[in-house]
Amino acid sequence: MLDENINSIRGIVAFNTNGTIRPSLRGIAVAFWSVREELSQFNRLRRSYYELFRDELDQFMLDYALIQSYQQFADRQLPYPFIEKRELKPRARIPGIEYESQKTFLVIFVEDVIPAIHKKYIRFFDVNKPTKTNLLESKALPLPDKFDRTHKYLDSVQFYDFINLLLPVDYALLIQRDPTNRSANRYGLTHYHVRVDWPIADAAEDLAQSLRYISKDLYEKGDKYAELAQRKLFEYYGMPVMVGGRRTAAMVAAQYLKRIPCISTVYAGSSESRALYRISERGVSKAALVRFSNDDVRQIAESQKMPPPTFKKNYVIAKKGKHNVCIFQATYAYTDHSRPPDDGKLREINPDVNWLTVGAEHVIPKPGVSKYPPVNLNLIYT
Repeated sequence: MLDENINSIRGIVAFNTNGTIRPSLRGIAVAFWSVREELSQFNRLRRSYYELFRDELDQFMLDYALIQSYQQFADRQLPYPFIEKRELKPRARIPGIEYESQKTFLVIFVEDVIPAIHKKYIRFFDVNKPTKTNLLESKALPLPDKFDRTHKYLDSVQFYDFINLLLPVDYALLIQRDPTNRSANRYGLTHYHVRVDWPIADAAEDLAQSLRYISKDLYEKGDKYAELAQRKLFEYYGMPVMVGGRRTAAMVAAQYLKRIPCISTVYAGSSESRALYRISERGVSKAALVRFSNDDVRQIAESQKMPPPTFKKNYVIAKKGKHNVCIFQATYAYTDHSRPPDDGKLREINPDVNWLTVGAEHVIPKPGVSKYPPVNLNLIYT
């Protein structure tokens, strides 16, 4: 029963005008981007376009990562491995089982353009631009007969069909502002087969410096301290310390992109996690499929003063026996230990304290539903 688990919204984030978090509230740990009040009118418009396109991309990624994966299990007559509540807790350990039917991907969406000087670590070149010539050379891609170069732009009606073809390929997709047109705020897929080659140790050093746990070098306090800093890097991004592949690349990319003074969003999915990771200027969230009984659905709907059939129509993505399958999203907040100290002084890492806490928990409407908002539901610790 969920009667005592349905509570009000918590973990609301508020920012000062310099992009930093107010001390009494929880939010981002390090400000590397400007809030709207600090932007020119041109850049405010660009931010608006970016956030509008990101809202649409969020919907697509939820569908691709979760609903399409669920359908693949169903098509192959395999039971879906629903995520356990303990896997949504900060510092959780995820069972090391890979599921072939679970979709995997890595997508990087940048508000501006990544300068060429960063190609050493975020590797995007002319050879992996989505030109017809390059795509035809990749025999793994079923390029449509009526392919048009405008399909790569987010404002194209064929855009999501296009990236649907590219997502199964290895490495990452890079979506950013069109670098060939500086007068327009047009976004598109500029590169595929993008590799993230920044060392984990460098990412940990960068984070530890910004949080004042080291002054210059990762190993300045010894090997054990450096190893601890690297473990805390994974915790900071909501990842189990032993993960690899796309989730590690997503974490490293998110940390590296702080070098660019704009906001960015990284989406990642793995065959092991069965979840959609989303890392942005607001922090980390994880969305996964969960099951609710008919009684649970009734209680959730009543808490929202909503008829149960309305809830099922707008929030339930599948019905399996007596269970209703929904999308649940956990949004994480940073603790004082994962934010820069107010006095700016060096400090020591305490391995026993959490760097993340659960900030908000929601049942998410089905992708494409615009009328109904996410529903607050405390689930992880019940």
